[in-house]
Amino acid sequence: MDEIFKILACPVCKGNLEYNLEKKEILCMNCKRIYPIENGIPIMLEDKAKIK
Repeated sequence: MDEIFKILACPVCKGNLEYNLEKKEILCMNCKRIYPIENGIPIMLEDKAKIK
C-alpha cells in the first residue's frame, strides 16, 4: 500500500495522505477528510469522505 501513496493525493485539496491500517481509512493531513477503504480499494470521492 505504501507505493500507492507516492502517487495519490487528496482529490479536494491535493494534500498528503496517511493510511490507517487499523481503521481501514485514508486521512488527508491537510483538510482532514477521511476516505474509506472498501475491499482493499481506496474510495477517493468527496461525497464519501468524512471530515475529522
